[in-house]
Parts: sequence; C-alpha cells; structure tokens
Amino acid sequence: MGPHHEDRARDGAERPLVITAARWWDPAEDATRDNARVLIRDGRIRHVGHGAAVPAGARGIDLGDRTLLPGLIDCHVHLTEAVPTSLADPVSAQTLAALPHLDRLLRNGFTTVRDMGGALEDPLVVHLRDAVARRIVPGPRLFVAPHLISARGGHGDKSAAAVPHGVQEVGPLADGAEEIERRVRADARAGADWIKFAATGGVTHPDDSPLRVTYSQLEMNTLVGTARDLDLPCAVHAFSDEGIRRAVRAGVRSVEHACLATPATLATLGPHGVYLVPTLYAVSHFLAHLDDDAFWADRDANERAKLARHAPTLRGHGRRVAACTATIAYGTDAGVFPHRDNWREFPAMTTAGLTPLQALRSATVSAAELLRRPRLGRIAAGGVADLIAVPGDPLRDIDTMGGVDFVLQDGRVHVDPTDPPRREHSAEPMRGDGQADDATPPIPDRLEPRPLRSAP
Repeated sequence: MGPHHEDRARDGAERPLVITAARWWDPAEDATRDNARVLIRDGRIRHVGHGAAVPAGARGIDLGDRTLLPGLIDCHVHLTEAVPTSLADPVSAQTLAALPHLDRLLRNGFTTVRDMGGALEDPLVVHLRDAVARRIVPGPRLFVAPHLISARGGHGDKSAAAVPHGVQEVGPLADGAEEIERRVRADARAGADWIKFAATGGVTHPDDSPLRVTYSQLEMNTLVGTARDLDLPCAVHAFSDEGIRRAVRAGVRSVEHACLATPATLATLGPHGVYLVPTLYAVSHFLAHLDDDAFWADRDANERAKLARHAPTLRGHGRRVAACTATIAYGTDAGVFPHRDNWREFPAMTTAGLTPLQALRSATVSAAELLRRPRLGRIAAGGVADLIAVPGDPLRDIDTMGGVDFVLQDGRVHVDPTDPPRREHSAEPMRGDGQADDATPPIPDRLEPRPLRSAP
C-alpha cells in the first residue's frame, strides 16, 4: 500500500503524525516499555514520550495492543539471484522479476537492506536502489554492492553455468593487483555503496570448495586498500579460517557467513572492529532439507554432496556464533531461500543460543552501525521515522517477528493493521541449528568507520 493521501496538508507538506501503541522497544532498552507515543514530522522522529504537545492538524494512529519497534535491517540479501530468470535473460526481465522481492521485504518490516551483489555484469541493484530512493517503486532503502568480485574459478565465477548460452566467461572476475584495482574502480564508478569480494569458496556453488582460499594476502590488501581510497567499505564472503584471517588483516568491515570458522578465528573479528553477518537461517534451511530428494531435484548433485560433507561442522555454526565476541549484524542471504522468510533469522538466532534482545539489536542498532547510518535502527529523537509493529512482545516470544502488521518508512505508512492480509510466509517449520524520551541525545549524521588495525 502506498502512503495515505490524507498524510499531506493542502500545501503539500507532510502532516505531523502521532503513533501510539501499548508497548515500544528501542535498542537502548533491555525490555519493552509501556505506553508508546512517537511524534513524527517530515520523515523524522521529533519526540518520544508524552512530554510534547501534539501539533495542530496532526494525524493519529493508535496501534492498540502491539509493540512498536525500529524498522528492521537485513544486511545480506540477493535481490537478483532469487528471480525466476537466467543469465541469458535481458536485464529488463531480471529487473521486473526483482520488483516483487522489494515489496515483500518492505511488507515484512525490512525498511533497509544491503544487497550483496551477484554474477550479473550489469549493476542492476544500483538501478533498483535509485528507483526506490526516487519513489518510483516501493521497497526498502537499499545499500548495494553491485557485484561479487571473484577470482577466476572462485565462488563468483558463473562461467560454467553460462556455457550452454555460448558465453565463455561470466561475472566480475579479477586476478592480480592491477585487474583487481580496475574492478573495484569500475564498481565505484557504477555507484557502489559497498565492495564485496569472495575470499573462499562456498556451499551453494557446484564447482568450488568452502575451504579453498581464492585470493592471496597481497590481492586482498590491494582490493580493500583501493576501496578505502574511494571511501567504500568492504564485505567479504568467507567460510573458513584462512580466508577470514587474510580479510581481517586486509581491513574489511564485515565478514559474511563464516560457517566453518573456528572460535579462534571468530575471536579475531571484535578487536579489529569487524562485524559478523552469520546468515544462520540459510545454513539451517539447507541442512533441514539435506535428505529431501525433491528439494535437490533441480540443483547440482555436487552442492548436496558438499553440504553433506561439511554438515557436522555447519551444524555447530550457530553455537560458535553465539559464543563469539564480535558484533553481530543481522543478515539472511535471502535469495538462496525466498525473501518472504527473512524474519526466520530471528528464531534461528535464538535457537543457536542468542537472546531475543541480542537478535533484535542485531537487526536494528548493530546493523545501522555496520552501515554507518546511526539515524536508522532507533526509536529516538532525530532518527529516521522507520517503525514497525507486531502483536505481542518479541522479547518474550521472538516468533512474533513473523507477524509484522504495521510498517512506516520515512514517515510514510506502507502497511497498517487494517490492510487486507498479503503477507507471505512459507509453511516450513524452524529446524536445524539453526530510553528515548526528552533526554534522548541527538543522533549524529554519520558514524565514522571503526579503526581497522592490521592483525598480527
């Protein structure tokens, strides 16, 4: 649903909005608080609490017995790898096929996402980001890595899949310092917010190994250093120890997956200011289907064999994440499973041993810190007016996060409890291992990057 037309005054300005609910939660709190009241004007939160007068002409929304929370942030999605198209289809077809994913994400409460790129040569996600920002299409606020930069034969090399279409090499491939520099600069020119690269193989690829390290230390240093010169943070796809350690030494800002990493390797992230995006539900999703022949019917047999080979270690991923000291940012890898199920990362986290509070903070304030956008992920004066609501108390029952029925983004209502139900969740059960008031301090415009030191 688009923004309500009555939200605008006759002069075209946005009317102030007052939202009330039975409860609210801000990441600065350890529990939900009663009697939410939030004043919003011009897309920003102006006041939290009952101390401010309601402006004349303000519109009110009473959410009743619900909990008001900050809009959610998913730091690892793939909008163009979940579409029913192939590498041979035109970019226009792939763009149109990606649009429903934007709608689903926003309706499920994800007001901001970071797209982690793929094998398409066209920087499609940049165009999607700009279309959402210009309000041409509804969707989450997007931060994007246009491509997964990969070595030849690495996790991002999709050439084998493209051979039937007469293409000999596919994807943003780069080897050696000179070629890597050009690739990073090309992504920057295309409009990247992030640079992403593959340091190791993965599981959902038939031709590589998650234990194989595909870039040397010199190549990673060159890649991250070039990105730093362009003020672009780096995220690294890395499953196993050596690839992660090299990436941390190079100065990446986030490590994605780390599914086979040992506790000793995970312990290196926190001291270097590196965030962990563990994508727990994606792992448990595949493990839950390991013995399901129908699930693997249209997948390469090597993927299933590889998953089975590493299953014992993968099943301990959640426990290792819950025990580590790195700051965890919420990320799902949605695209390898349907975007309607992004919320399932929450119960995957609590199943692994994190508390509901830790899980909620990972999808709000921690994710906003990773993105260097401190005005997101809070219910605080000066923050961006991205708010959601759920029936019940998610700090008591994390599964309530699957019931988002109010979504406000930039002060505009996209979903409210009176809408006809349009939510889409899979029926799949969870399996596998899988005070902001008058005294609220102002939020800075931008967080500076954490200092990244070279690892010993």
